[in-house]
Amino acid sequence: MTPPRLHLAGITKSYPGVVANSDVSLTVMPGETHAVLGENGAGKSTLMKIIYGSVKPDAGSVQFNGQPVHIRNPQEARALGISMVFQHFSLFDTITVAENVWLGLNKRLSLPEVTHSITTKASEYGLDIDPSRPVHTLSVGEMQRVEIIRALLTNPQLLILDEPTSVLTPQAVQKLFVVLKKLASEGCSILYISHKLHEIRELCNACTVLRGGKVTGVCNPAQESNASLSRMMIGAEPPQLTHREQKPGAPVLRVKDLSLTREDQFGVDLDGITLEVRAGEVVGIAGVSGNGQKELLYALSGENVRSSSGSIQIGEADASRLHPGARRKLGLHFVPEERLGRGAVPTLGLAHNLLLTRNEAISHPRFAGGWIRVDQLESHAAAIIRRFNVKAGGPNAAARSLSGGNLQKFIVGREIDANPKLFIVSQPTWGVDVGAAAQIRGEILALRDAGCAVLVVSEELDELFELSDRLHVIARGRLSPSVLIGDATVEKIGEWMSGLWNPGGHHA
Repeated sequence: MTPPRLHLAGITKSYPGVVANSDVSLTVMPGETHAVLGENGAGKSTLMKIIYGSVKPDAGSVQFNGQPVHIRNPQEARALGISMVFQHFSLFDTITVAENVWLGLNKRLSLPEVTHSITTKASEYGLDIDPSRPVHTLSVGEMQRVEIIRALLTNPQLLILDEPTSVLTPQAVQKLFVVLKKLASEGCSILYISHKLHEIRELCNACTVLRGGKVTGVCNPAQESNASLSRMMIGAEPPQLTHREQKPGAPVLRVKDLSLTREDQFGVDLDGITLEVRAGEVVGIAGVSGNGQKELLYALSGENVRSSSGSIQIGEADASRLHPGARRKLGLHFVPEERLGRGAVPTLGLAHNLLLTRNEAISHPRFAGGWIRVDQLESHAAAIIRRFNVKAGGPNAAARSLSGGNLQKFIVGREIDANPKLFIVSQPTWGVDVGAAAQIRGEILALRDAGCAVLVVSEELDELFELSDRLHVIARGRLSPSVLIGDATVEKIGEWMSGLWNPGGHHA
């Protein structure tokens, strides 16, 4: 009998106020692609960190290739043949891709050898990346590729992937699946965390479901439906979205011939971007990561104020040179794709994170005689936590203590709760479970129905088709004409992602 590649028995891990894992058992065979499924905060990431040696369990045992092991740190895990790609990346911004990868590999290799290995592996698996680029110039999707390549270069026996496709395009996902199926056929075991149920059903041949830190089911996902997997995971099927027809109102955001030279050598020049978002409509922007989304969002949010006069208008005001605070006073609220760092201060509690974007127009004064009214702040944060079903240790829980999906719910909730006139959101449901994704999308549509102008930038085509009234594609810093969602097809949008659109195409 072949021993299991990995066997966990009775794994338990508690933190103050929460049991992350309770008596969890899990078996992964050689060459098996095993999904771990559960809603945000179900304990999946904690369990993976225990296997990888970055968290110590309170109780339970771990066997690897039939032998009992005590994995005290990630170095010991890698020495055994375990590699992990985290949902929140562990890359140093100020050094290059090659230097980041080199840090995690055997020091017997020289930097030029590592650079060559990256290029070879990237080409072999269709994960194109330039090893000489500094990490701070990469988009989130490109950082994901670096993490995956770094893991593959260790030739792992067990590869742990935490939300690996959350920022990849459908084409890139298919390429990654080819990679993962090839790895599995060569005997590598894969532990795969994803909220995308169709991916799990296509890729995985075993599945363990966690709810509230406990195992609630084991199944073969290929024999399940999305609905049955949802029921196992959250106890119900996610609510169906209702997208009501309505006539949009006056333009709230007008972008006219916005051209910006890149700020760094690896950025993308914006070339004549023209765009309009009207009250009561959702406009979606699709595109492969790294095609100018970051530059456009910086220009729209006010983090980049180099735009020429008259190129960005919010309502009747020229916002081209206004900083973020001034744009918020015009009714713009913004959710960036980087949750920790830009969307929230990791070490601050959720209540104090409210002050980042909510200290101008507030329904309950939080300031009295120059002092922060902490009680008001905490009660407001608690209300957002309740409304958006955020799993957190209360309003003073540090942002970094939340799972990725729960932090996303809080940040999106914080900005929606501000009743914006213009709502711009990047990757709204990156890394959130099916129930939370349905809730966030439902709240976005409710904003639109209440007359808000909404701009959604996402690499999830399904999401854009579900939310948008009109769609654009961004490719190499240029924006396609808009297409009404009823006239859009996945094939057409996929073609446009390569920059192939007819200049005389339909403008909605």
